[in-house]
Amino acid sequence: MKIEHLISQIHQKKSFLCVGLDTDLEKVPKHLLKEEDPIFAFNKAVIDATHSYCVAYKPNIAFYEAYGLQGWKSLERTMAYLNEKHPEIFTIADAKRGDIGNTSTRYAKAFFEALNFDSITIAPYMGKDSVEPFLVFEDKHTILLALTSNQGAFDFQTKKIGGQELYKEVLETSKDYKNAERLMYVVGATKATYLKEIREIVPNSFLLVPGVGAQGGSLQEVCRYGMTKDVGLLVNSSRGILYASTGADFAQAAAEQAKKIQVEMEVELGKTRK
Repeated sequence: MKIEHLISQIHQKKSFLCVGLDTDLEKVPKHLLKEEDPIFAFNKAVIDATHSYCVAYKPNIAFYEAYGLQGWKSLERTMAYLNEKHPEIFTIADAKRGDIGNTSTRYAKAFFEALNFDSITIAPYMGKDSVEPFLVFEDKHTILLALTSNQGAFDFQTKKIGGQELYKEVLETSKDYKNAERLMYVVGATKATYLKEIREIVPNSFLLVPGVGAQGGSLQEVCRYGMTKDVGLLVNSSRGILYASTGADFAQAAAEQAKKIQVEMEVELGKTRK
């Protein structure tokens, strides 16, 4: 998907919400467990209920891998449904892959071609030759982990190397990769105050921002420090939407929660026009 199309969707829906499809069979409504494919049944119901309020979906691949072959089949069905029914919506494989050469190429083919995702999250620790194979794919996007929302982010990401934090080195170095215009970055909402300095390094890149809601991040803070003239943000919410209810009304509850966030986003978008 071209980035211009994503920007158009954001303005059309007045939303930059990404719904994380972290589907856990221990948390889905019990009546769905009777379905032939309960993961897909849950995903489909959530997608049908929330697609009007979001511009992206982000399946976390671990939640599918955990169920073996059946989990992969559920993921495949979910992606086929999204690409057929809602091709306008940006899709993110939250896979956090990262390896060199032909291995990265195979990961890219798996998610960009076989499953037809628009983007994938990548761990940049192995450097240039682990990232550039993903950047070869036209109209696909690579989302580098830069500054994540978890507490362990401080173990390495904020350590200084030659006077500069490691996450800033990742941002600076990646700008010189071939096809770097296809890069996006993960920046956790719990690190919102870091966004001002991040925008000095990557002023126009899209940022995928997890951590709003259940992890305590503030949407207003993220927008204050991170929003660009083209918005430049995809703010993710997973558990707060997926499991707003564990009853038969789960899809309706998911829609209500997604709409609530979308309304807050519309307010933030309105501020940029003033």
